[in-house]
Amino acid sequence: MIRKIIYAFLFLIIAAIAGLVLFGPGYTERSMNIIEAKPLPKISAQAAALHKTLIIADLHSDSLMWNRDINRRGNRGQMDIPRLADGNVALQIFSSVTKTPRGQNYDHNSDATDNITPLVIAQLQPLRTWGSLLERSLYHAQKLKRVSAGSKGKLKFITSPAQISALLSSRRAKDAPIGAMMSVEGLHNLEGRRENLQKLYDGGVRMAGLTHFFDNELAGSMHGIKKAGLTPFGKQIVRDMEAKGMIVDIAHCSHQCVADVLSMAQRPVVSSHGGVQATCGENRNLTDAEIKGVAATGGVIGVGYWAGAVCDTSPAAIAKAIAHIRDLVGIDYAALGSDYDGAVTVRFDTSKLVQVTQALIDAGFSEAEIRAVMGLNALRVLSAGIVPKAGPAA
Repeated sequence: MIRKIIYAFLFLIIAAIAGLVLFGPGYTERSMNIIEAKPLPKISAQAAALHKTLIIADLHSDSLMWNRDINRRGNRGQMDIPRLADGNVALQIFSSVTKTPRGQNYDHNSDATDNITPLVIAQLQPLRTWGSLLERSLYHAQKLKRVSAGSKGKLKFITSPAQISALLSSRRAKDAPIGAMMSVEGLHNLEGRRENLQKLYDGGVRMAGLTHFFDNELAGSMHGIKKAGLTPFGKQIVRDMEAKGMIVDIAHCSHQCVADVLSMAQRPVVSSHGGVQATCGENRNLTDAEIKGVAATGGVIGVGYWAGAVCDTSPAAIAKAIAHIRDLVGIDYAALGSDYDGAVTVRFDTSKLVQVTQALIDAGFSEAEIRAVMGLNALRVLSAGIVPKAGPAA
């Protein structure tokens, strides 16, 4: 009788683990990456025709975090390769998320807890990723390369300006490929070691945010506890990134971190995903002074599509934030940064990016301005920013 009870108990444990592995990640993603059922504006013939001719770039998505084949059209999430094609996206930057705090919020988080480790285990990622943040990012880069290899030419992994140029030339053809670049969301994945930046670079990473939702060895986060500026280690890493041709991303940085980066930057700086304080007062969004600082480096600000970035999910709210950037510093410094699949609620997925084109038309943007915002600005900065400097890092 005791043996039967033990066997029944073991069976229940195995069944629970199997259920977690089979259904847990999908359920988690469906509950976090939401497309809300709210009405969208009707697309005009003008917007539809213009959108087909645009070169579109998105500076941020977190799709690699989830256990699904993005070469296939998904029934969950907000982005995959077929939907990128439907939206006429030319280049997508994929970010690696390696750690997030329990009870994540915009105001006050420590680094003591981690939501990502249970997801990593439940998705049966390689054992090396279970206890190493660096290995999680290297795994994400390898995953993107495998997606590219299995895409039948539909996705090209991009690491150089020459590859960006080739991609743009190929966009003139029917069934043109989509470019994919790697970023990381928070350099806590360096695990405190300078030499690990080279490992990320060798893995294909060409852009990196210094912080995410908590303070780390490099700098304070906008959502951390101390919210301090760059540490000496952080300043060294910024210099190394600029030397290697890795674009510095200030999204999630504390205000002091942003100020420190802008004061030392010698190359274009990016805010890959977020908003502006003038149209949405969330603390993670940029002040006018910070917008001017990014523009002074020649960088761009990627405007997101969720309420934390633009205080709404409507296409009109996105256009309003972009209009503020244009009116403050000029059209050349505004770009797109969706944050798709980053545990956000949006009103449309990437297949319906024509909604942004329509909203910009409705807001009075010219055709040239729309082309710049939808992709040309971002591609200018990416092409220039990933060229290594001559000589060793200081």
